Amino acid sequence: MSATVRATVGGCALGVAVAWPVTNVGAIADAIAAGYGVSLAVVGLFTTALFVTHASLQIPAGKAVDAVGARRIGLVALLVVAATSALALAAPEPALVLVTRTLTGVGTALGFVAGIDYVRAHGGSPFAQGLYGGLAMGGAGAALAIVPLAEDWLDWRAPFVTSIVAVAIAAIPLALGPADEEGGRPERHAGVHEIPGVLRDSRLYRLCVVYMASFGLSIVLGNWVATLLARAGEMSDAAAGAIGSLVLLGGVVSRPLGGTLARRYAERTRLILGASFVASGIGTALLAIAGPPALSAVGALVLGFAAGIPFAATFAAATRTRPDAPAVAAAMVNMSGNLVILVCTPLLGLAFSLPGEGRVGFAAAAAIWLATIALLPLARELDAAPRTEPATAREAAASP
Repeated sequence: MSATVRATVGGCALGVAVAWPVTNVGAIADAIAAGYGVSLAVVGLFTTALFVTHASLQIPAGKAVDAVGARRIGLVALLVVAATSALALAAPEPALVLVTRTLTGVGTALGFVAGIDYVRAHGGSPFAQGLYGGLAMGGAGAALAIVPLAEDWLDWRAPFVTSIVAVAIAAIPLALGPADEEGGRPERHAGVHEIPGVLRDSRLYRLCVVYMASFGLSIVLGNWVATLLARAGEMSDAAAGAIGSLVLLGGVVSRPLGGTLARRYAERTRLILGASFVASGIGTALLAIAGPPALSAVGALVLGFAAGIPFAATFAAATRTRPDAPAVAAAMVNMSGNLVILVCTPLLGLAFSLPGEGRVGFAAAAAIWLATIALLPLARELDAAPRTEPATAREAAASP
């Protein structure tokens, strides 16, 4: 097996493992609320706590990967996720889980950056890098399907035990992958320190809007869809989790596909993005109905597939917009999506206290999908073919 293949397998395994904590708690939100004696809004804060550190450490994580090596940092990330998950098993104490989830965010930040840079540094193709992005999203989707299956015998411990298992599995191909030295050192950009100028660049704001919806909103919905279907749709936890997982598993296919479409039909990228937002809104509306399982499954499939389409085009446009500081531009877009997760995950949890068992929140999300179409980037900002690979590990920080 070539070094490129081994690095791709190891990097993708790392991506799946560090994506698991993103949704593992939300997968059994009711059981977590009962076990910890808290409301669903507080359960939402358990996810918010993770994203506080995950979002704030994107660029520092990239610098660490550049300095130490992707494989080494990836192994450290797995250790952090496993250790903090094990600590969370000590007792169902809200204060403890808030602390451990905050520390888990350190591992997810390091791991996401290390994973994609490991694939890139060892010659991974654009498809391999897109596959990494899709599988990282798929790891969060897999947690939605698998954690409820473990709930019967692990109860509130299920998210953390399954996370440790995912880490143990991922550690094997990563440890057997090629050494960091075989991949060479990535080129560096003088512009990585131009953070104030990038933050003031209004050309990036529309790209932030795209990612805030396509990534941020899809993660928020993914965290609560199982709860919606279990409560409003009166499904079993296993069935609700299996259907809900499709919201994130769809990105395994659509993230690589979105990059291909943006390269092949560059002049139609804005139209493609608009269509993906319409489809995402329709899928979310079907989920808001919380009707028969077949209808909910269609909604989850449509939403999951459509939400992944903008990924490649968005980051390609960001790095083209600021060629002097591509990593910082991409990180700015990435952190905008994380901001949505920080704010909206507990807010959507509050919607379950309103009539309709969460339907109101999902209906509002469907409207947001459609409203953001008016804020899509202009065609001239999206008309160039995406870059084939990130230039540095810091740019890779934009690939959650």
